Amino acid sequence: MQCDTLPDRLYKYRSFGNLTIDMLVSDKLYFADPSTFNDPFDSKPCVNADISIQKLEGILRQLVEHRTKERMTAAAKSIKYRGPKTIEHITKHSRLEAERLINNIRYLATDPDYLIDDPELYLLTLSVEDELLRQFNRGIVSLAERSDCPLMWSHYGDQHKGICVGYSIQPDTSDQVHKVEYGGSRLIEASTISAMLDDDYKARAYVDKAALLRKSPEWNYEREWRLIGTQGLQDSPLELEEVIFGMRCEPTIMYSVIKMLSGRQKDVHFYEMRPKRGSFEIIKCEIDADELLVHYPRRARTILEEFSSVK
Repeated sequence: MQCDTLPDRLYKYRSFGNLTIDMLVSDKLYFADPSTFNDPFDSKPCVNADISIQKLEGILRQLVEHRTKERMTAAAKSIKYRGPKTIEHITKHSRLEAERLINNIRYLATDPDYLIDDPELYLLTLSVEDELLRQFNRGIVSLAERSDCPLMWSHYGDQHKGICVGYSIQPDTSDQVHKVEYGGSRLIEASTISAMLDDDYKARAYVDKAALLRKSPEWNYEREWRLIGTQGLQDSPLELEEVIFGMRCEPTIMYSVIKMLSGRQKDVHFYEMRPKRGSFEIIKCEIDADELLVHYPRRARTILEEFSSVK
């Protein structure tokens, strides 16, 4: 999707919780549903109808038939239905599903309450837009170029009480990481979608980028890169290299993370963020893990028992 120069490290800001523990110990990443993102415009492209109603109907038919076939094929596999009759049934049902939707749009377009020039074109465009979003039902891992961004620590690092995990990109996975583009338009021309459905590689790349890798300029402080895959917790294709603790991160959390990752096949380096004196900048400083481990775990009654022998 892009040919941008990859940074040496990419960072994932996290609050500390069960999911974060699972990600660190199991070396997994969570591919989130874009509908849960705090930006309601993220991964929500709009379709611009630059083609005729007939061609727009053709696009809608293809999208609906494809979606219905995938759903029914998965259902057939789960109940072990197969063979030519099953394929024929799925194909027939998919066509009927698309035809029902288009007929419904034609009927709704006759409603006199619509105060627009071409209600049918409008409704078809919305339906194509909806089907396109369903086609991009993917999971996204959002990563940042910097570990020292104060806004990222506040917004995603639990106000410095969380952590930031640093990953390196391996040669065999470099094509899986994509840079987010800030600015531009949310519009995708219907003619480009049509070309994509006709297996035009450039059109596919353009639609992919517009749908999954374009955000408002107001978010450019994130300097975001993305992994795109199946939604849910998945094995990480990146190499975990470092864990950075926020300025307000509790020492007990720091201790727990360091202990969790001790003995890992590939060592992880540990850092903490500290304020740069006299400025609003923050800097990454290496932690002396041995010094931290001296103080934990502690037993509260030990000190009482030591004084109990004093008469």
